[in-house]
Amino acid sequence: MFGRHLRVAGVTAVLLAGLVACSGGSGGADGGTGYVVAADKSGGAATRQTPPEPDTVSGRRDTLRHLPVQTARATRPHLVRKCTTGTRRVRHTSSSGAGTRRRTRTWYTSERYTSCREVRTGTESYRRIVRPEKWCVRLDDVDGDKARDDIWYRVTSAVYDDARDTDKHARMEFTPTGNGC
Repeated sequence: MFGRHLRVAGVTAVLLAGLVACSGGSGGADGGTGYVVAADKSGGAATRQTPPEPDTVSGRRDTLRHLPVQTARATRPHLVRKCTTGTRRVRHTSSSGAGTRRRTRTWYTSERYTSCREVRTGTESYRRIVRPEKWCVRLDDVDGDKARDDIWYRVTSAVYDDARDTDKHARMEFTPTGNGC
């Protein structure tokens, strides 16, 4: 039986060493290089592909729109933590001797415990977010195409502040967080 455990441990060690050697030892499946590892459709070897670059857009600044956060009043159950204490009887045993001279001694002690649970006591009011805050920029001549006008892009507050500081119809380039407004 000991020999079987030893063989299993040896096989496990060899497999782990092989996995660490293949991964490059950096902890990631792709070796930590920033590349995406993808297998081809025929089931062959994996190939490395560069990750896609974030899509940036450029165009002339047209209009800005800031939509503040929209909230609504709502209620939810108010929960309070309620604890109770008590004692319980605990059984202890001790054995000594061997064979026919074996003796078992049993004794009991009291142990204190605390039991806590959440109890509903009425309701509480809070402000629920209906719509998160949004910052939007509308561009003309998107990516140099004169036919693509009046396209809204959602942006971060920093990009919105930069757009607000530029003149209308000034050329801008940024990475949007979403389309539409």
